Amino acid sequence: MTVSAARSHIRVPARATHRFVNVDGVEVFYRESLPDRDDAPVLLLLHGFPSASHQFRRLIDTLGRHYRLIAPDYPGFGHTRTPDGFTYSFDRLADITEGFTERLGLTRYAMYLFDFGAPVGFRLALRHPERVTGLIVQNGNAYTEGLSDAARDFTALTPDTPGAESTILGLFTLAATRAQYEGGTADPALVAPEGWLLDQHFLDRPGRKQHQLALAYDYKSNLAVYPDWQAWLREHRPPTLITWGTGDPFFPEPGARAYLRDVPEAELHLFPTGHFALEDHLPDIAPLIADFLDRLPA
Repeated sequence: MTVSAARSHIRVPARATHRFVNVDGVEVFYRESLPDRDDAPVLLLLHGFPSASHQFRRLIDTLGRHYRLIAPDYPGFGHTRTPDGFTYSFDRLADITEGFTERLGLTRYAMYLFDFGAPVGFRLALRHPERVTGLIVQNGNAYTEGLSDAARDFTALTPDTPGAESTILGLFTLAATRAQYEGGTADPALVAPEGWLLDQHFLDRPGRKQHQLALAYDYKSNLAVYPDWQAWLREHRPPTLITWGTGDPFFPEPGARAYLRDVPEAELHLFPTGHFALEDHLPDIAPLIADFLDRLPA
């Protein structure tokens, strides 16, 4: 086979840049694909716990030539650097992410909402509904029936709950981080170890566990505004693609189906995997995302 013939069988991955931008004193790290066309649709990739933008590396490689994929690290995650005294709450994560989109001049974009990305993304949607072209929801919860018993118990913890801090800190161990990736999967061998090892590297950085502890206590603030998110969905009826791992121990399948109450036209796809569905089902999910983005309004 000639070199030219071999190249015809290769799908060339996207190029991506890796930069920092200052938002209110926070040095936000982000990854951005370099698509082949200047007017490519924009997809804002909002990561979950305990990960960061690196969880989208393979998706960016796969789709980034055709779409402008942008993935920031939140404060307290990944490579992003925060000043002393930064307050770790979901409102503040949304503030910085909102400022990040404005620093990049993003006025129209779809959002990929995964795990913590749902509370961040829905806050952005409520503040700027005119900017949102569509939603891709992957194990990003917005309904009380989408909380497992373990998630309900966890979100009920307060600093005054006996043993709360040790319970939460137990989630920041290597064994727990690995379990979040492999739990619920049909074949853990399809999950590369680099993801959970890199997550643990960042969790073990100085101060990070205390930042995550603050966010864990603040998670109940999201449950309080679930009705606001649901009302936004009913009012705006955004084009919505739902891809959900049914073995997720935190956000079970009823949370995926609940979206259909408020956005009946949403496309729902369930996969026999866990929380990090892209890890072992990227070949199934990436084409769905591409088809969805191609059909969004400009």
